[in-house]
Amino acid sequence: MKKIKNEAALLKKAIIVGEKYAMNRGYKGFAATNSAKQKIESLYRLLVNDKLIQPLALDKEDQPNMKHKLALWIARQLPKGHELLQ
Repeated sequence: MKKIKNEAALLKKAIIVGEKYAMNRGYKGFAATNSAKQKIESLYRLLVNDKLIQPLALDKEDQPNMKHKLALWIARQLPKGHELLQ
């Protein structure tokens, strides 16, 4: 897995956008007590279920790889020239 530039900031943006996407799909939103790990896994599984991202191999399904997939997903959604893509 090749680390991408601004991956942490992209992940943060992916969680925000992903949560809005989930709410538009009927999910009630995350509780304040949900950890970042729970949010990442939930969003990853939702995006895989909706076929917006390709699933990881079963032996590669772990937090670092899920974070990386979410960062790649949001990087593709952002317009060219966005500050996080610099």
